[in-house]
Amino acid sequence: MSLNKKIISLIKRKKMKLAIAESCTGGMLSSAITSVSGSSKVFTMGLVTYSNQAKTSILKVPQKIIKKYGAVSVQCCLAMVNNLSKISKSKVCVSITGIAGPKGGSKQKPVGLVYIGIRVRKKVVINKCNFKNKGRAYIQTQTVKKSLNLLFRLIKQGN
Repeated sequence: MSLNKKIISLIKRKKMKLAIAESCTGGMLSSAITSVSGSSKVFTMGLVTYSNQAKTSILKVPQKIIKKYGAVSVQCCLAMVNNLSKISKSKVCVSITGIAGPKGGSKQKPVGLVYIGIRVRKKVVINKCNFKNKGRAYIQTQTVKKSLNLLFRLIKQGN
């Protein structure tokens, strides 16, 4: 059984709901989840908040956070996942923000830097990933794989 199917069945068994807010993956994680038959029973929403304006207006990420730390930061990822939890009323939430490239990186924030936030009930984990700059598609698919692995592990741990 694929990891996304295992995640859906685990969330169903635990009678929880899942919501996702993605930036650099552009909906790929939501797509991986909704490719599973029966996912509509647990998946409440998938938001692609690609621009800073979408992050502030839809996810209510404070502009101060984006100005001070940038959209690709622990602080932004944390605000995204916590506010998604409030908006969606879901017990399981995922937020993704990063630089998929090929441009847009810097010394401090290189192409391939991605933050994945996962919230299961009240427990929140922010994972910082540095994927090699092997192209945009590679960074996006690695981010989705890593997100699914983290999500599965954290849901299993949660009661």
